Amino acid sequence: MTDTLTQTSALDSARDAFRAEILDTKWLVAAGEPGLYARSGRFEDAVEGVARFVQTRFADLDAARLRFAPVFPRAEFEQTDYIVSFPHLTGAINGFQGTEAEHKQLVNARANGEQWDSWLSPAETMLVPAVCHPLYERLRGTLPEGGQVFDLEGFCFRHEPSRDPMRLQAFRQHELVFVGADEDARTFRNDMAARQLEGLLELGLDAKTVAANDPFFGRTGRFLARNQLADEAKLEIVVPIYGDLDEGTAIASANRHGDHFGATFGIETAEGDAAHSACLGWGLERVVLALVRTHGTDLKTWPTEVLDLLALDR
Repeated sequence: MTDTLTQTSALDSARDAFRAEILDTKWLVAAGEPGLYARSGRFEDAVEGVARFVQTRFADLDAARLRFAPVFPRAEFEQTDYIVSFPHLTGAINGFQGTEAEHKQLVNARANGEQWDSWLSPAETMLVPAVCHPLYERLRGTLPEGGQVFDLEGFCFRHEPSRDPMRLQAFRQHELVFVGADEDARTFRNDMAARQLEGLLELGLDAKTVAANDPFFGRTGRFLARNQLADEAKLEIVVPIYGDLDEGTAIASANRHGDHFGATFGIETAEGDAAHSACLGWGLERVVLALVRTHGTDLKTWPTEVLDLLALDR
């Protein structure tokens, strides 16, 4: 127990030290809550470089580019079943829809330092938890022969406040999503996952691929997590941000969804079967922070070949 507590304390200290370093060197700016940051121009340049790198490396897929807002319809959110598996990460949008009298009560409560959000009610939108979720309703119907590949990028939200700068509440994902036949989805995930790892290794990261599971909630969630691990439905690419203090931090993933989204949203293959889907995901902020951790906070110290791959100036 003492060794475990010591390791936990050491890990917390390492996270705090890294957070202080990236704040002191102005890569990120603290924005008032754990896991919320403003991004500097230098940070944004690096994010854009990683996104370009991904698009260039997978240009042969001829993926259709789509960019969604960071909110999407509540009805579509409910269809994903995200609230069933991840209620602890969910972000809902509420708004005031009351009368003038109720507004006065709200204002009075606020002036008295009391809770005022009970006067708010659910809006018809939710914060996007995964950048691919707004895609599936748009695909309802029959897919073209051979399926389709999509290039998606945008902000996501997960209520996961943390002192670890690698774990943000609002962050960007870049995803390549395939929707089509079962075997094609499996092949896409496996082949593209290998290319995904190769690309991150080219950027000088000490990366490796491991079987993983999502942070499902509750007893049923533990069962789902075991099944996900056993089936290797989720692969993560991890980098040892904090050395031997933990098992590494995931900066990218490659996932198989089965026919969950196809059956739920009425997406069919040209053969009339429920479509299967698979995706590659890059956590853009995490990749950039892994690069900073690996190559240093000063771009002048980064290897020339990495800067060239990202089209960044020193």
